[in-house]
Amino acid sequence: MAQKSKILIIGGTGYIGKFVVEASLKEGHPTFVLVRESTVSDAVKGKLVETFKTSGATLVYGDLYDHGSLVKAIKEVDVVISTVGHQQLNDQTKILDAIKEAGNVKKFYPSEFGIDVDRHHAVEPAKSTFGGKSQLRRGIEAAGIPHTYLVSNAFAGYFLPTLVQPGATAPPRDKVVILGDGNAKAVFNEEHDIGTFTIKSVDDPRTLNKIVYIRPPKNAVSFNEIVAIWEKKIGKTLEKEYVPEEQLLKQIQESPIPVNVILSINHAILVKGDTTNFEIEPSFGVEASELYPEVKYTTVQEYIEKLA
Repeated sequence: MAQKSKILIIGGTGYIGKFVVEASLKEGHPTFVLVRESTVSDAVKGKLVETFKTSGATLVYGDLYDHGSLVKAIKEVDVVISTVGHQQLNDQTKILDAIKEAGNVKKFYPSEFGIDVDRHHAVEPAKSTFGGKSQLRRGIEAAGIPHTYLVSNAFAGYFLPTLVQPGATAPPRDKVVILGDGNAKAVFNEEHDIGTFTIKSVDDPRTLNKIVYIRPPKNAVSFNEIVAIWEKKIGKTLEKEYVPEEQLLKQIQESPIPVNVILSINHAILVKGDTTNFEIEPSFGVEASELYPEVKYTTVQEYIEKLA
């Protein structure tokens, strides 16, 4: 058995980061988590960091904005996975600089964990966010850094518990608002599964310099299908209000930050079908559930049936 790569996770206490850390430890990789001193003393994140430590992760003190600590941390490992949040996406050039200086990285995963930023029809302001991620890809390629781009598609835990109802804290039981005609297919993946598929791809030569799409067939569903699954579960037909695309585009233009960002992402995924509207060609990509059929992932149907 070949030795498993040592992995450094930057942004491990973030929304998707914690699932990647958990999966890395579970798969038996020597797992290093970059943490700031302030994170350890934080009431909420400190507990999470403690959990990582007791699960076997090595904490590496450092900061995205401290070049020396970043280089030092990167020199310890083989693979760097960034899961930094929205605010720090454009600062990932600092990780690139540190990787170039360290000179030992076998593979880099920039923080994407969403739709394919080179293949979308998003409007502003999401368009600029995706543009920044796309620019980072070009920087990685120009520097000749070995990489994998991970396209996780939509987070089930973000979209499904409320069926994307504005301001809701639970799924609807009377009326549901549907963006567009509800027929565009979208891919929703459970967060633990995203972590698992990400880590499975780390030491796989088939994923080197490729885009890994988490697009299991059972998780590509239309919004109308999601509503139908929910209606069957609660034994009731909901009143449906469809928001035409023109109306949604007007809402995006008129809404403040961050509402406009959220609406523009919802428009790309739920109206334009940007997670499913192209074929994955072997020249640029591979599909995770095909590569790793042994992973028992949560289907959209199973996820919705578990909702209270």
